[in-house]
Amino acid sequence: MAILQFMDQEGILPYSATYDSLLHTCVDKKSILDTNLVHAHIIQTGFKPEIYLGNKLVTVYVKCGSLVDARRILDEMPQRNVVSWTAMIAAYAKHRLNKEAYAMFYEMEEQGIQANQFTFAGFLPACGNLRALEHGREIHEIIIRSGYKSNAFVDSALLDMYVKCRCLEDACKLFDKMSERNLIIWNAMISGYAQNGFLDKAVDLFGIMPQRDVVSWTAVIAGYVQIGHVDEAFVMFEKMPDRDVVSWNTLIAGYAQNGQVDKALKLFEEMPKRNVISWNSMISAYARHGHSQKALDLYHEMMQTGVSPTQHTFTGILPACADLAALEQGKEIHEVIMRSGYQSQVFVSNALIDMYAKCGSIDDARSAFDEIFEKDVVSWNAMLAGYAMHGFGKEALQLFEEMRHSGINPDHVTFLGILSACCHAGLLDKGLQYFSDMSQYYHLTPAAEHYCCMVDLFGRAHCLDRALDFINKMPMKPDAAVWSSLLAACRLHSNVELAEIAAEHLLGLEPENTTAYVLLSNVYAAAHRWDGIEKVRKMMKDRGVKKAPGCSWIEVNDEVYTFLVGDKSHPQTHKIYECLEILLGKLKEAGYVPDSSFVLQDVDEEQKENILCHHSEKLAIVFGLINMPSGTPIRIVKNLRVCGDCHSASKFISKIIAREIVVRDAHRFHHFKNGQCSCQDYW
Repeated sequence: MAILQFMDQEGILPYSATYDSLLHTCVDKKSILDTNLVHAHIIQTGFKPEIYLGNKLVTVYVKCGSLVDARRILDEMPQRNVVSWTAMIAAYAKHRLNKEAYAMFYEMEEQGIQANQFTFAGFLPACGNLRALEHGREIHEIIIRSGYKSNAFVDSALLDMYVKCRCLEDACKLFDKMSERNLIIWNAMISGYAQNGFLDKAVDLFGIMPQRDVVSWTAVIAGYVQIGHVDEAFVMFEKMPDRDVVSWNTLIAGYAQNGQVDKALKLFEEMPKRNVISWNSMISAYARHGHSQKALDLYHEMMQTGVSPTQHTFTGILPACADLAALEQGKEIHEVIMRSGYQSQVFVSNALIDMYAKCGSIDDARSAFDEIFEKDVVSWNAMLAGYAMHGFGKEALQLFEEMRHSGINPDHVTFLGILSACCHAGLLDKGLQYFSDMSQYYHLTPAAEHYCCMVDLFGRAHCLDRALDFINKMPMKPDAAVWSSLLAACRLHSNVELAEIAAEHLLGLEPENTTAYVLLSNVYAAAHRWDGIEKVRKMMKDRGVKKAPGCSWIEVNDEVYTFLVGDKSHPQTHKIYECLEILLGKLKEAGYVPDSSFVLQDVDEEQKENILCHHSEKLAIVFGLINMPSGTPIRIVKNLRVCGDCHSASKFISKIIAREIVVRDAHRFHHFKNGQCSCQDYW
């Protein structure tokens, strides 16, 4: 925006053509920040834009993805014409803000503004998105009365509306009545058949259409992708005379959705030209299928190539940061979000809340939550889940009350969060009240996940018999998660008899569930039932079940380091083990005694202690102590439940070293500070 500075310095007065040209540049760059600069300059200079320039500002903000700014401009315009209204209506419909599109369309009518063909074409997608068939038919009648019934542009929008409403009968009637069908109409009908599961009809229509373009081919490919027939989609893709980036992206997304990440990557690497959607598809594919580090690597590669990220880039990459607990990289991405102007997008902010919570920084999660101007139910649920997984029951209950007073109705996920919070904080009475309120006051039927939380809650309160009774009275068959919760409670309360019942049910549902074998072995070990441990070992051997190896990771200087039990692959191995021995000596002096009951291997006590001392989380903690500045919290992620011995050792370390240690295991967060844990020794 150097030209604005030059004009200011030279005292040159701006005029509409100058701003028009600059706004064109903003659209080309899709830069919200540059658009803000031009807009601010218009205000600062006191320039009074005519309707055309006001419309241009609305359109530019829309194309840059900031509908909030676009709407503010529209509301501030002293005069508006049909173009002003149409731009906003179409934008709302395109971004699936359908209620907003409806409200604006009818407000325009009330103000006496006559809709034109572009208004109808822009509004009809909202009817389709909501599957509001009757409204769509009403608009169809208005179109006929307005004289646009033979307009190909409007016909295409009508056809698309009927298709989205799954009213293929009306779509076919409309298609058959058209005296002239252009390529757009043919493609819309083919897409309609393909999207609604009538792929055979789509293929038949594709075969008889007078001419085809890349959209025609891609519509059929998308149809195959939708039903999971990606190999057939690839055959069509290979036959295409010409391919555009959309056809490449469609097939990449197909492979990604089917878990064939390697094939998606091969196409991604082969495609001659990529756009941001290509990058987003591949980043999301990696993140969704457990390749979080690869997702981050690809994101950084995308940024280095100069591709501007979109909101979908951020919602794709932030879960990867969450999975790895890569807090520093998550914060760097947050900075990019702010510079890009996407902070106002609620689903981006929701992803930020989730990322910060899962990275162990609940304060940052709350800051991201508080900064959302218009929170939706997902925002509240994300923050509730964050408090729950960290064991902050009081904060979760307070937030739930704030949510109720905000006018946002809780849903099933909300109650899953609040019940989980009650569970982790040991609030039995509150949990029972919320479980009752769920159906009595909110008319929501509890699912198996909600019952699982209640079993956890009874277990924490030492009410194992009530937990079993609760399970027996469930209206649906208890699933593996419910029995696993009961078994975990039996482990902590050393109830062998009930543990055997829970394990029998759990292994009957999931005979390869390693957690069941481990928990049952822990129960036997605590009761010194070595015969029971041997029985479990034999069951595992007979069934070919192997315990998943414990794995812990830690982020240091924007890099994630992974450790296995007894790991000696790290370049700093010698120093890590040397410091670990010194630390263990201090722990024992302070009263720490290794608990060999958590070693299930059939070895002598000395070997058991050696295995315990070299558990992955201990190695990760020592690595953090060596490489992170003094006073910095050490954040660890464990792929399994943290074992009792490591839990005890972490409490001692937090006191002796005077450092906060935050561990995210497979069940919850543990905040170790001054020799205490936030879970109050229940996990």
